[in-house]
Amino acid sequence: MENDILLKGDSLGPEYIFKTLNHKYGTWAYLVIDNLTLGPGKGGIRMTPNVTENEVARLARAMTYKNALADIPFGGAKSGIAFDPKNHTPAEKQEIIQWFAYQLKPFLIKHYIAGPDVNTTEIEMAQFVAVAGNQKAATGKPKSLGGLPHELGSTGYGIAEAAKIAAKFFGLNIKSAAVAIEGFGNVGTFVFKFLSEADAKIVSVSDSSGAIYDSNGLNYEEVVAAKKSGGSVTAYKNAQKLIGQKIFELDVDILIPAALPDVINENNVNDIKTKIIVEGANIPMREHIERQLEDRGILVVPDIVANAGGVISSYAEHCGYGEKEMFKLINEKISTSVQKVLEKAGKENKYSRETAKEIAALKLLKP
Repeated sequence: MENDILLKGDSLGPEYIFKTLNHKYGTWAYLVIDNLTLGPGKGGIRMTPNVTENEVARLARAMTYKNALADIPFGGAKSGIAFDPKNHTPAEKQEIIQWFAYQLKPFLIKHYIAGPDVNTTEIEMAQFVAVAGNQKAATGKPKSLGGLPHELGSTGYGIAEAAKIAAKFFGLNIKSAAVAIEGFGNVGTFVFKFLSEADAKIVSVSDSSGAIYDSNGLNYEEVVAAKKSGGSVTAYKNAQKLIGQKIFELDVDILIPAALPDVINENNVNDIKTKIIVEGANIPMREHIERQLEDRGILVVPDIVANAGGVISSYAEHCGYGEKEMFKLINEKISTSVQKVLEKAGKENKYSRETAKEIAALKLLKP
């Protein structure tokens, strides 16, 4: 299996695997530093109850490729804490983050730079750097700490740009494209926002409570308001309510998984009806699933290309850039990498991820 290979090691890494147990909460936490060829390992800290060492290794490898493809001087890394913040107080969540920061001190800055990921935000990054004793230990910090928080929508902006380029490459007009977005967290929310501004028609969006669908398109402001008032997008009144998994079966032009790993799998791959998949989430499907979809003529833009906006923003913050410079850099780098991968894959009749890895590998060869 892919994850077993990553943990055993290959020519790229991993260079370090660190795991530690918090005895008070019975919580395991992991850091995988996959590759340091281009610079310190960069990757966020996700906090989910079921995160595993294997998942973190897969995500760290994705970051290795992602940073190389974006042409930024970071290596690949990722952290995961098996902790459910929904079942704990904010104070307990802070305690866990601070504990993890203390455990990682020997790796920080030279070998690892943290950032936000699932269930972590600028708040946790502020807590992290306070323990680390150095603001360079994490990106995605609050503005007051010199940060460019991911709440500005950098990842979602990059995914929206990737979707626009993919649509053009496929021969679709983004202004008439029907789009479904799985996930309405910090990523999916901004994908919705930026694609709406490009006049795409967002017909469906989902969160952990379910999905909504309207073939005429959903209103961004109204969906956000419904989520805030009712705790879920399903509180939106002017749409059909669906079981969350049904979003993958919709006949749409562009499908954007923008939440958790492995949501497209053996159980639903044959139900996919879209023309284009833009991977907003990290590792939303296994590579053999991607190949099955591409063999059916579905254009897949892999996560390592499509969702690099967050790490490009991290690099901008690391360099001390402002918001305007950050968005400009994301636009330039995402546009270049997506176009390059899709054109090369099409010309050479190869799978998009295979092509992306080949491009990245040229930058990762050690002297």
